[in-house]
Amino acid sequence: MLYMIVAVDAPGSLSQRLALRGEHRSRLQRLIEEGRLVLAGPNPAVDAIDPGEAGFTGSMIVAEFNSLADAKAWADADPYATNGVYQSVTVKPFVRVLP
Repeated sequence: MLYMIVAVDAPGSLSQRLALRGEHRSRLQRLIEEGRLVLAGPNPAVDAIDPGEAGFTGSMIVAEFNSLADAKAWADADPYATNGVYQSVTVKPFVRVLP
């Protein structure tokens, strides 16, 4: 089943986010290779693809997992979650209707 992972960044976490980006993306790449990632990306703090020093307010990932517990465990192990980039993370079942 698909699950939506919505994370909110902690204030002042941009430098930590940038430092951990490679590790974070490596985990997402593994989901791609397994055919399980639907989409992933950050929420810029301003209306721009590259927000510069304004940074980001969070992220969203939609991916396939065997269960809600597995999705939560995967999200909890993300380097952004374990190193204080994320202030909070919500994981919910997701049903893709379109496209």
